[in-house]
Amino acid sequence: MSVEAAGRVAGTGGPEGGGACLCGQCPHGARAGHRQAVAAFVALREEFAAGRGVPAGLAHSAGAARQWVSDELSLSARTLAERAAAEGVAWLAVVQRRTVPVLWAAVAALLLGQALTAVGSGWTSARTAGLIAAVLLALALTVAAWRHGAHGGVLAPLIGEDRRLSASRAVAAGWVVVVLYAVLTAAVQLAVAGPGARRRAVRLLELPYGAGLLAALFLGCAVAVLAHALVTVRVRAGRLQKVPADRPRAVDLLADDAGRGSFPGAQYVLVNAAVAAYALVCLARQPGRLPDLPWGLVVLLLLSGVTYLAGTAVPGGRPVILSVVRSRELGALAAPIRTGEDIEIRGTGFVPPGAGTPDRLARTVVRIGAVHVPVPLVPVAGGFANPSDGVLTVPVPVDVEPGRVEVRVVTAAGVETEGYLIEVQE
Repeated sequence: MSVEAAGRVAGTGGPEGGGACLCGQCPHGARAGHRQAVAAFVALREEFAAGRGVPAGLAHSAGAARQWVSDELSLSARTLAERAAAEGVAWLAVVQRRTVPVLWAAVAALLLGQALTAVGSGWTSARTAGLIAAVLLALALTVAAWRHGAHGGVLAPLIGEDRRLSASRAVAAGWVVVVLYAVLTAAVQLAVAGPGARRRAVRLLELPYGAGLLAALFLGCAVAVLAHALVTVRVRAGRLQKVPADRPRAVDLLADDAGRGSFPGAQYVLVNAAVAAYALVCLARQPGRLPDLPWGLVVLLLLSGVTYLAGTAVPGGRPVILSVVRSRELGALAAPIRTGEDIEIRGTGFVPPGAGTPDRLARTVVRIGAVHVPVPLVPVAGGFANPSDGVLTVPVPVDVEPGRVEVRVVTAAGVETEGYLIEVQE
């Protein structure tokens, strides 16, 4: 059964049949094409899981039928991955167009808030300075968004090499924006102030008043640099498996690569967001000086950053083979491993976080001696029984020479396990 036939089963026709645009060039077409590919793949997988769709000529051989099903699913998964990549590119272009209006909407909201709060007290130079600083900052971010439009606009500096939003980069960028806004506000007030007020403003910008804010900026940038270095070193050493995402998502700031909630990342983002909000409130109350963060909050940021770095350094590790056994069907006699039979590889880390998509599952390979065996996709209702993170089932090819043979697993992240010796008989 082809992918197109599965798409018809799922009821996702093309534009001729009244469906959405599937050109893949515009954002809407890329999104609709990806949805169609997902529906086609799910329909195909569920049909195979129910035992339907296998050619009659292969039904007599369980191994041949399984391999044919795996090849069909791998082909459909490749189409799904291409559609997902196209949607990711289109999504970045959409983000670039939408973030600029959001920036200027924030400036308009600031103007409205200042106008409402000035009803009783009147308009002051501090309000003008805050508004001018916001306009200057929004202009700078607009130019940056235009220059990096193909990479997500304003979000481009926050996206890591794995195409996910980085919590450490987001926090560092947030503190940079807070400090720039505070400095620009003070600079505008300094420019319009008289000689006496100018001298007082200069004294309020000295180090004792802004030491806490500068320490927060330093901690945010230092954690971002150290986290990037930790991840890079661990990936190159094979101690951490990183699989690129299709596109960035907001949940990346609070979750791990598999999309599960991450305590180190979530607490780091939330703690820094709370302290940054405190700094902005201090700036609103005293616009002519840098926010004076209490050192207790700086220590809180330090502890949060250390926790985040510890959480970055601990997870992961190389995949490990713990044992290899002959796969035995119910009722079969106990026997040694022979060529042509299935073996069950037990261990951990065979499916890296974020590699649960069908196209990446299909990249898992087992090297038995000198022969590379792709791990077959075995569909079940709602997912796959093989491969899994702890167990892989593969056939021993007839090309494998009898005797002591080394088994290695190569994951979708390209990381290889240590060798495990097994005895293969004729």
